[in-house]
Amino acid sequence: MKLIQLLRPILRFIPEVEKPTQKVPFSEKITWTVCALLVYVVCSNLPLYGIQRAQTSDPFYWMRVILASNRGTVMELGVSPLMTTGMAMQLLAGAKILDVDLKSKEDRVLFTAAQKLVGLLVTLVQATLYVVSGMYGDVASIGAGNAILIVAQLTFAGVILLMLDELLQKGYGLGSGISLFIASHISETIVWKAFSPTTINTGRGTEFEGAVLAFFHLMVVRSNKLQAIREALYRQNLPNLTNLAATLLIFALCIYMQGWRVMLAVKSQRARGAEQKYPIKLFYTSNMPIILQTAFVSNLYFMSQMFYNQAPNSPFVKLFGDWSPSTLETGAVTNTVPVGGLAYYVSPPATFAAMLQDPFHALFYLMFTLTACAIFARTWTEVSGSSVRDVARHFRENQIVMKGHRETATAKILGRYIPIAAALGGICIGLLTVVADYMGAIGSGTGILLTVTIIFEFQEAFMKENAAMMGKQSIMMM
Repeated sequence: MKLIQLLRPILRFIPEVEKPTQKVPFSEKITWTVCALLVYVVCSNLPLYGIQRAQTSDPFYWMRVILASNRGTVMELGVSPLMTTGMAMQLLAGAKILDVDLKSKEDRVLFTAAQKLVGLLVTLVQATLYVVSGMYGDVASIGAGNAILIVAQLTFAGVILLMLDELLQKGYGLGSGISLFIASHISETIVWKAFSPTTINTGRGTEFEGAVLAFFHLMVVRSNKLQAIREALYRQNLPNLTNLAATLLIFALCIYMQGWRVMLAVKSQRARGAEQKYPIKLFYTSNMPIILQTAFVSNLYFMSQMFYNQAPNSPFVKLFGDWSPSTLETGAVTNTVPVGGLAYYVSPPATFAAMLQDPFHALFYLMFTLTACAIFARTWTEVSGSSVRDVARHFRENQIVMKGHRETATAKILGRYIPIAAALGGICIGLLTVVADYMGAIGSGTGILLTVTIIFEFQEAFMKENAAMMGKQSIMMM
């Protein structure tokens, strides 16, 4: 008996969105996608009930943008539990550690149920750990009732995210809910950092948080205009125009590199003369390498922070991460940053000056990111059904061959491109991430890459649905 078959008795208790009984019109898909996004936005701004307003820094400041998480709201956990669980289950299934036949309808249903069940269990465990670790105040001071209520709110928010994601993926909307929420949160962060009207006293007087508003404000209140321009370009601890320019530059590079691909001429043996192009993109594995790398680092941060809060003086704990609060010139705490241990070396240098002060840190971060992305890219092609062997089998089943070559040469020709595209694409993704982090791009290099690739995926889905709708209308008119 397969392990996942043990889930059959509890299958009815796992929440599920029914598949649509008929094809959902394109306009309704747009409506459902917008509604799902609105629900997420409302939840990400809905404060948790029963917490104490923490006076300390945010221990997970670095990862919130990427994980679609807002501190102190019901979306505190963001997509972290579901994304981590989904990646882990896919890797286990692809590596044949978990015995599942995805060609079997029954196995697919059970595997999907297992993903949801494990995701909800991870959400419950993370919510409990957040409360026990004192993120919302000491458990003794907030009370057992409030502690249970906080865990319940976070877990229910995880259920909502799971249902919204499944709603879109089963055909009611476009794309993936998790990808939509990540792209929305990163885009919101970039726009807010550029135009935020919030004022902050940094010790040099009151300033606007938004880089663009701060520039105009400084030009008005500073008598020395050159000094005002210098502050707007290079001010510390708050977004500046250099960060905004770096963000736009990385966006442009990502969009440009999305078009890099090799077009292989193929033809169908079923329809004589039917020829087409099979594209192999530079970003062959899309954003999966950086998602896996982000999931790994986020869990490392979480475990390191939790152990450090319990035993800050332990030498063993400091090997994984030594944390310190970052403060403004006024002494106000902004966030907690790693200053030593493994967590420090896998995080990007905070500023260009910090990179020059500790070049080993910058070099280690560069090598770690490039290596991790390359390994994850190659691994993902093997476990996701996009390897040379899988693509060649797909060609064979659909009677597709390379133009000008025999059928037996298909795997050999694909082997010249797919492994290189996977590894090189992973390295390029890692390099763009590192460059963006070194330049101080808003939303982090990882966030920008995720946003661009997710927007491209939604654009392709939009174009495909629109083309199908136009084709159907043309047939009806004839």
